[in-house]
Amino acid sequence: NDMRMGLWIVVVMAPLGRGLVVPPPPKKGPPLKVAIAGGGVGGLTTALTLLKSGMDVTVYERTQKFARFGGPIQFASNALSTLKAIDERLFARVMKEFTFTGTRRCGIKDGIRSDGTFRTTPVLDLRYVFDKAVPADWFVSFPLKECADFFELPYTGVVDRPVLQDILLDECRSRKEDFIKNGNAVVSYEQDDQGVRVQLEDGTVEEADVLIGADGIWSSVRAKMYDEGPVKSATDDGWKKQGCRYSGYTVFAGEAVMADLPDYDDVGYNVYIGSRRYFVKSDVGDGRIQWYAFCALPPGTDKVGDSWAGDAADAKRGRDVIDYVCSLHEGWSPEISEVLRRTPPEAVEQRDLYDRPLNVFQSWVDGRVALLGDAVHPMMPNLGQGGCQAVEDAYVLGKALVASQVYGGDDDLGVDLGVGGDDLAKALQTYFKDRVLRVATVSFLSRLASDLVVNAFDTPWGPHDDVDNKAWSWQSYLTFAWKPVLQYLIFPAQFLFLYSFNPTGPMGNLPKKLEAQWRPRHNDAKRRALQGGQEATNLGGVVGKKKTPSFFQQDDKDNANTTVAVATAR
Repeated sequence: NDMRMGLWIVVVMAPLGRGLVVPPPPKKGPPLKVAIAGGGVGGLTTALTLLKSGMDVTVYERTQKFARFGGPIQFASNALSTLKAIDERLFARVMKEFTFTGTRRCGIKDGIRSDGTFRTTPVLDLRYVFDKAVPADWFVSFPLKECADFFELPYTGVVDRPVLQDILLDECRSRKEDFIKNGNAVVSYEQDDQGVRVQLEDGTVEEADVLIGADGIWSSVRAKMYDEGPVKSATDDGWKKQGCRYSGYTVFAGEAVMADLPDYDDVGYNVYIGSRRYFVKSDVGDGRIQWYAFCALPPGTDKVGDSWAGDAADAKRGRDVIDYVCSLHEGWSPEISEVLRRTPPEAVEQRDLYDRPLNVFQSWVDGRVALLGDAVHPMMPNLGQGGCQAVEDAYVLGKALVASQVYGGDDDLGVDLGVGGDDLAKALQTYFKDRVLRVATVSFLSRLASDLVVNAFDTPWGPHDDVDNKAWSWQSYLTFAWKPVLQYLIFPAQFLFLYSFNPTGPMGNLPKKLEAQWRPRHNDAKRRALQGGQEATNLGGVVGKKKTPSFFQQDDKDNANTTVAVATAR
């Protein structure tokens, strides 16, 4: 019956089609020519996204060559989903080099009550209110695994920035061998209806259909777009620099092999909180622990040097900083002093943290030019979302540009099959509109985390403490009262929001399989680290691998185009 009906439709409808002209299949116009300023994570991810779509991409990078610089960068579940949506092979290669932290305990510890044994005690054990013997080391734990399982996404973790950089470069070069031009940064641009004229550091000018500014917090493209004046131009007091405000915090950081810590297998990262400061300890793979001490100090409080500006630490200055950070945490848990004591002085560094208030009414787009990543939304590192948001930017930008391409017409008739300037401008504005509210929210949450910990939180009040030795502040009572709210409401809502951007959708059992494959590699790396001993620790180096510079250091000391790589989650 179905076959007879089909034949009847053909017989009846065929005469109606006589005389109709069937249009030729659509023809694809010439590929978009895209220039990208900056070869960091955001720039390289954008390059790969667009190269996969058939666009002609060139990245202009300031450094003369890519050195193995930079410390571990965190990729949360939302970024891992986005990487997989961009390229399956890229995702698989990153997973082979990944260290999962989100499958272990991550959260906030009491900087005073933690007893020095690095124990992983229960969180929010109500017996503590009545029984002094019940430990209260852990304040709250972050539901990273639970929220990832809700969306069936890979778990949060870290990958060494140099390794990620090598993977991205290799994947891009497999599609266009000469896609990157080193030692020649973008310094400005001009544009008209025909395209963008990209002005380079050596005085030459290149033409492109689109320019993407992914050149970091001290962005030349942003300086031109927003008329900010010279790059890195600062006020006399240093509190504002090229439109970016000093956050009020400087961060001291260090790294050492500490695979023998009692909590190494059980804790991904933890944040010790106390009065007006906090201290972070994180597993970054290969037996290494990184720590960060966030302190409220004026800008330019130079105690060890900023290696991004070429001021590498020496043993004396590093030792002075370790002593200084120890003095700031006098009376805190012995766990902090042990981590500091075991850190090589040469591996200690400092960086002032700047961020940029995001104006949702100020577009990231100027005609055929768009900003991406830290170039437009540098943020505090407390959520570990800086690199993640750059990856999301790359994905959304790629979708917008692909959708803008015009097809149809006939080459023989002289019809231009390319994309018009209006189409490109609209596509870039679509990218901005699709991203701005989410990025503004993530940026706000990142900043809020620092301000609350430093200004509103304190050592939590405890019913068994000696009140004669502690003048409890209102912050202490507030911190204690907020524990259940943070544990069961605020943090679940926060991470569910962050992970809600997942272009792959649920991945079924894949996340658990990836974690199971990683666990033997983790154990093997721990074993090798313990055999290698402390002497294996380099400035950000990896045990058993080629020695690498520190996680703040770049190959070119004049290249300050990337925000600080404090990329582990907070």
